[in-house]
Amino acid sequence: MEEKSVEVLTPGPDGSAIAKRRYTGPKSGIETILAEVLADVVRVERVSVDSHYFDDLGANSLVMAHFCAQVRKRADLPSVSMKDIYQYPTIRNLAAALADVAPTPADSPVPAPSEVVAPGSTPRYVLCGTLQFLIFLVYCFIAGAVASQGYGWVSAGSDLVDIYLRSAVFGGAGFVGLCTFPIVAKWILIGRWKPREFPVWGLTYLRFWTIKVLIHANPMIFFVGNPLYVLYLRALGARVGKGVTILSRTLPVCTDLLTIGAGTVIRKEAFILCYRAHAGRIQTGPVTLGRDVFIGEKTVLDIDTSMGDGAQLGHSSALHSGQVVPDGQRWHGSPAQRTELDYLRIASADCGTLRRAGYGLVTLLQVFLLYVPLTVGGTYMLVSIVPALGTLLGIDTVGFTSPRLYIGALVLSFVLFFGLAIVGLVVLFTVPRLLSAMVEPDKVYPLYGFHYSTHRAIARMTNIKFFAWLFGDSSYIVHYLRGLGYDLSHVEQTGSNFGTEVQHETPYLSSVGSGTMVADGLSIVNADFSSTSFVVSRASIGPRNFLGNNIAYPSGARTGDNCLLATKVMIPLDGEIREGVGLLGSPCFEIPRSVERDSRFDHLRTGDQKRRSLAAKNRYNIRTMSFFLLVRWLHFFVLTVFGLAAIDLYGVFGQVIIAATLALTLGFTAVYFVLVERGIAAFRALRPQLCSIYDPYFWWHERLWKVPDEYLNIFNGTPFKNVIWRLLGVRLGSRVFDDGCYLTERTLTTIGNDCTLNSGSKIQCHSQEDGTFKSDGSTIGVGCTIGVGAHVHYGVTMGDGAVLAPDSFLMKGEEMPEYARWGGNPAAEERDAPYQPAALMRKGRRDHLGQRAQTTGPAGLRDSNDACGAALVGGEQHLGDGK
Repeated sequence: MEEKSVEVLTPGPDGSAIAKRRYTGPKSGIETILAEVLADVVRVERVSVDSHYFDDLGANSLVMAHFCAQVRKRADLPSVSMKDIYQYPTIRNLAAALADVAPTPADSPVPAPSEVVAPGSTPRYVLCGTLQFLIFLVYCFIAGAVASQGYGWVSAGSDLVDIYLRSAVFGGAGFVGLCTFPIVAKWILIGRWKPREFPVWGLTYLRFWTIKVLIHANPMIFFVGNPLYVLYLRALGARVGKGVTILSRTLPVCTDLLTIGAGTVIRKEAFILCYRAHAGRIQTGPVTLGRDVFIGEKTVLDIDTSMGDGAQLGHSSALHSGQVVPDGQRWHGSPAQRTELDYLRIASADCGTLRRAGYGLVTLLQVFLLYVPLTVGGTYMLVSIVPALGTLLGIDTVGFTSPRLYIGALVLSFVLFFGLAIVGLVVLFTVPRLLSAMVEPDKVYPLYGFHYSTHRAIARMTNIKFFAWLFGDSSYIVHYLRGLGYDLSHVEQTGSNFGTEVQHETPYLSSVGSGTMVADGLSIVNADFSSTSFVVSRASIGPRNFLGNNIAYPSGARTGDNCLLATKVMIPLDGEIREGVGLLGSPCFEIPRSVERDSRFDHLRTGDQKRRSLAAKNRYNIRTMSFFLLVRWLHFFVLTVFGLAAIDLYGVFGQVIIAATLALTLGFTAVYFVLVERGIAAFRALRPQLCSIYDPYFWWHERLWKVPDEYLNIFNGTPFKNVIWRLLGVRLGSRVFDDGCYLTERTLTTIGNDCTLNSGSKIQCHSQEDGTFKSDGSTIGVGCTIGVGAHVHYGVTMGDGAVLAPDSFLMKGEEMPEYARWGGNPAAEERDAPYQPAALMRKGRRDHLGQRAQTTGPAGLRDSNDACGAALVGGEQHLGDGK
């Protein structure tokens, strides 16, 4: 594993080649300054003002990001973004475009007092973490007590029928309790949510976090896409009209602030949280959707946003705080802007209230009569049917220190883990294929019927993450996807055709052309929904494409052969078919498909050299897959030991042992996978790299991506996640608030004190473009905020106090000045004054009342005291009406 300096990522172009080209000198002062800055960045004596950055100078996007950063440091030049670079690809064109723009000094950002982060209180931070841990223990104890009593009653059944009936009664009661507990807790602890702002780590935040965790742990999450889910949101206080279809599993937390009009459709992976974390504080605010609204896939709606009746928001788009979409208008992009494109491309069908009610009733019957009894009583039924199994496991017959307990756990865990893996693979390759014959392509079906249930069953079964994780980043993912039903044409095997995260609506209408490579996060959107109907149709990705991270690729996409689709790009659905170009941004615009430096390893992708390298990578990947199957099985084995030991010790310690087992399981899982990841890296930090995907270093790096890390989500919003990040090698400051950020390369990431990282955000310190892998460190300064769903690429520096807006894409090599506000895809400086959410405006009014209290009578003094008291003690006024 050869370590390479970061300098190798941005080498200068061939100076002699540039010198041979015709030179055109500058004619204006701004051309002269820009040419000098660019020459210094690309390390040549001079550059022609007519030379194309990429074609003539051989620069790439990382080089030009450094150029933009240098321009922003010049007080005598206007600010330049990467979008400007692509739109004006020569110094002459860029200078002409900037000629009328007033310079914005880099050291004079737009004042934004709400973005200034005061250093947090460490004692309050520690106290909050302690109380969160105690709440978790209490929850585990209650769960253990209920489970022990219930399972004891179930196990007292005299025969299989009795056990089934007892399981149905206890499981049904437990299911209802789990569903209603968050609702009751929300109304007791919060009352009604209102637009407010409060600091993280305080007592007010603790109540907010408690409700958020309970909502996320609610089994109603499995009813997304079902009319029952709408009823659940109403019970939590949301105002939801008739005929609403919600397909996103990202749950709103501040439900009283959510209004959804009748007939609205919300697609998968839409973030509508009704809160955000900003500059060390939680801000809650309303999101209002009118009647017959359409929300596309991979979208973000910030607080204080609204859409009128019949409005649409396209895929891969965002509404920033304060944006309003008028009635009947269609918007897309990040931040969204008006378009004429119609995203609702499906006819309606007959789907009335009776059909929705019947579908919900059938679902409840399945839950109470099938799923719950099998889950609760399955173990006892199995022991009753196969008495030898009970003898083998030695339940209630051996001590905790007996070898028989561990032998039983070894056998049971091995049979269950590998047996389920093999059976699951067989089922995935057969059952969904049989079901797919019942749903015809391009035929409109009503929601909440047999065909809808069949489609949902296909989607759920074929999107199981375990097998994509196992086969991804290897040659074997191709065979797996083909087995599911993908049409992959004649595969040009690269060993990295797909990553470990790929999903679809149906695999049988998903086509990917030869020679195409796909990074993680692809979602093939080959089903369309209205509030009453759905239709599946083919989505085709052309040959010789490269798709970056986190892309929603819909049916009818207007892309063809040989395209580079950049990370978080919005795929076009109108205009001519794009071929031989790159697409970047939301809405997208054209960029060069590739540059000379990105093809430096192409000689390794052809001929005998490729065959030898691919064979070596395949052997390495087989070892990696085998290793991680062993890692996950060992984890499952230990958890099995914990479970059997709890059964053995239950007679001594009662329900306490069940609560202790739940807590021990979570702690062991975190420590175990931390040690696995650090052990793979030999407890050393990564170094910046530039190499081919056929370099053994890259194969080793892929192993780090396979370490399971789903357990991290449990620790969101707690100090314990910071502890885990530090154990994983992240250089992390104090009191960082992480509400659900994901870090791909932990040891290449540096995060300063008091930073705020929102849900769905990502800091990715690598890039894989075609056959080239690049990685570099990213630094997030003190007090920075990264918005909901934002994506930070490698080689990035965010200055202290900088704010990145929701759903933004901060491209590789960018440098954000201190206290700057950037947003968009790709991200650029936001020059307008920041929108003030209702929470801040309300706070400003309270402050104004406080000032008036000094000169007014007792009433003014009383108003001021009420506001200050609520702020100090974190009273109910901060969140809602209170009780």
